[in-house]
Amino acid sequence: MENTANTSLTVRRSVQVYAVLSTAALLTVVAVSASGGATSTFMWVRAGLLPLLSSVLLRLSPARLRVVGVVLPVAIIGIDLVPGVCPLWFAAVQAVCMLPVVRIAVAVRR
Repeated sequence: MENTANTSLTVRRSVQVYAVLSTAALLTVVAVSASGGATSTFMWVRAGLLPLLSSVLLRLSPARLRVVGVVLPVAIIGIDLVPGVCPLWFAAVQAVCMLPVVRIAVAVRR
């Protein structure tokens, strides 16, 4: 029972960190755009949708989190690495945002 409680707490905290990081990524896109930097529709959509994902992650069962925790980081980072999709700084920010999701995957697999 204690292990389940620890896993639940780890997942909740990781989702909170993910929410903060992905919101910071969105604010970074806003700041870059406001300062005249180049942003794309892809960056706006991705940066806008990923913070919303945190509420979905909180509601997923541990079985689904096992899959999402592995697939999501690979998909996000994989797409960002396609040449010309987004600048390197955006790919790096998105990779940092995926670290708490990887932590969720590890926690629910224990």
